[in-house]
Amino acid sequence: MNRSMLIGTVFGAVVATAGGGIAGYQMLNSSPTAAEVLKVSEAYKTIKVPREVCEDRVVTHQAPVKDENRVAGSVVGAVVGGLLGKQVGGGSGKKLATVAGAAAGGYAGNQVQKNLQEKDTYTTTERVCNTVTDTKKDLIGYDVEYRLGEQVATVRLDHNPGSSIPVKDGKLVLNAQ
Repeated sequence: MNRSMLIGTVFGAVVATAGGGIAGYQMLNSSPTAAEVLKVSEAYKTIKVPREVCEDRVVTHQAPVKDENRVAGSVVGAVVGGLLGKQVGGGSGKKLATVAGAAAGGYAGNQVQKNLQEKDTYTTTERVCNTVTDTKKDLIGYDVEYRLGEQVATVRLDHNPGSSIPVKDGKLVLNAQ
């Protein structure tokens, strides 16, 4: 073997060994360029929104009473009862029947007027409003579980990152591009 061949072989072996060592060193010390996304969950915020709901209702009212003591009914009833009582019997029995008829007629007239007054009603429409609360969910981001090397962690992002998150200088790049 000649001397230049021997020098070339030794030099080639040294370069190959050095190159392989440098490549292996770079491979061992190179930081990852992306974190693996393991799971993505949508994150929501629940918002309660009050609103007013109104409806018209028909309401029945008692009409105002003009004769609270029902004097008119009692008087008319007493007169009619007295006239009917006078038609019954004779002599002093006639006076007793007239008085009894007037008393019974007065009571009956009073009750008839009472029933008429209770049935005297009018209706109005009233607007009734209530506050009800609606529930609404707003998407506020994405909870992302990822693996970077041997570390598993979670981060909230404003976008869905897909299957990986970019890494620069060993840190996640979190802004959407």
